[in-house]
Formats: sequence, C-alpha cells, structure tokens
Amino acid sequence: MTHMSTLQNSFAGKLMEVLDHVEYRRIESSEDMEDVARLRYKAYKAREVLPVAAKNLIDDIDFDDHAYIFGVYYYEELVSTVRIHHVTPDHRVCQSTGIFPDEIHAFLDAGMTLIDPARFAVDPDLELELPALPYLTLRPAIVGAIYFDTDRVMQHIRPAHAAFYKRVFYADTVVPPRMTKTYGFELTLLASRSKEIRGKLMQRYPFFDSEPYERRMMFSRSEDTGTPPLTILPTARLASGGRRDIRGQFG
Repeated sequence: MTHMSTLQNSFAGKLMEVLDHVEYRRIESSEDMEDVARLRYKAYKAREVLPVAAKNLIDDIDFDDHAYIFGVYYYEELVSTVRIHHVTPDHRVCQSTGIFPDEIHAFLDAGMTLIDPARFAVDPDLELELPALPYLTLRPAIVGAIYFDTDRVMQHIRPAHAAFYKRVFYADTVVPPRMTKTYGFELTLLASRSKEIRGKLMQRYPFFDSEPYERRMMFSRSEDTGTPPLTILPTARLASGGRRDIRGQFG
C-alpha cells in the first residue's frame, strides 16, 4: 500500500468514526426550518456570501415537492444543512436552473436526471473542529443520486471550492467562473457523472455508501411510508462492510 493510499484510508476511517455520531433529519416542521434558516444565515454571513438583499434564507423552492432539506446533527446538535433537489425533464425546479438555466436545460433536454445540492451551510464555529462536516453534509446528495438513479450530481459553487469537488466527486467543469446577478460574485457550475463514479467513489470514501432502507428513509414520499422519520441513522459502515467483495454494484 502506498503512502498516499494509507493516508486516504486513515482519513476515510476518521470520517466514518465521526459519522458514527451523526444523524440526519429530513426537515419538515416549521420549527426545524427556522433552525435551518438561522444556520444558513450564520454560515453565509461568516463567509460573506449572502445573496444580494437577503432578508430571509428560506425561499419558495424550499417547499417544492422535489426538494429535500436535511439537517445534520452531531451528538444531537444541528451542525450543518443541505437542500437536495431531484431534477427531471418534467420537473426542472432547482437552484442551479435559476443561476445557469441554459446549461441545466441542456442536460434535461437530453433526457438526463439530476441531483442539485444547494443551501449548503456548515456552522462556522465547528469548521476547524470538524473538518469532516463538508463531506458528511454532502452525503445525502450521493444517497439521493443512487436512490433516484440520476445521471449527474450538479455543483454550483464558488471557484475556490472547485478543486474540492473535482478531487472528491470527480466533477467536470460545465461553466467556467462567471459573475452572477443573484449573488453578486462569481460562481462556476460543475457536474459529477454519478452512475460512472459510484464504484470508485465508494471504494475511496466508504462513508458515502448506504443501505437501501436508509435511502428510502431519506427520500421516499409515498403514502405507504407515512410521515417521515424523525431521525435517520447512517448505514455506511454496514453497507461498505457488506460490499468489500462486490465493489461497483449498487441497488
């Protein structure tokens, strides 16, 4: 084993240990939404990336029926949040459509389906203490890509973060950095080929893995499942342990 792969395994192991103390909650109640809005504001203000004239960081598409908002709780404290949109040719609502409409519509016109993570926010007080948080906050995007079997996971991000998404999620640049009116600063659009990268992503970062029942708990909205579960415990350790000999196969 090379020195680099040893470091990789050590890092992935540490993130799996943090994940053991994490739970995900699908945000459905108004009280939880208020907590999420406060965390979004705190995180964006700390990074000076508040949208132009932002008064409230809850918007209409938070309530779209293809939107899934997750809170990440570490030792039962809300530490980060992300909104996941499932985007299809018949349902094109998502954050990236508003920022890069031509490119998103081109994917959808080609018959593709997308996962669009947005409103990513990590408590700035914990960023140094918990460097695992960006990975674990984005984990529902990978869980969703498998659940919905989507073709791409999109990333509309600050240019400074592009290297992270290219390294971790094997993302390709779709739109080079350009100024956006909505935010008043530069953004770039990236996309990960979610079906193609699953095998190597799970092998490299097993904490992204999941069991089918966790995926259903995160994303099912059928009448059969009733009200969403309050708490979703990650199944990565169980899933990755059972897949050591069948890499690249995902149900």
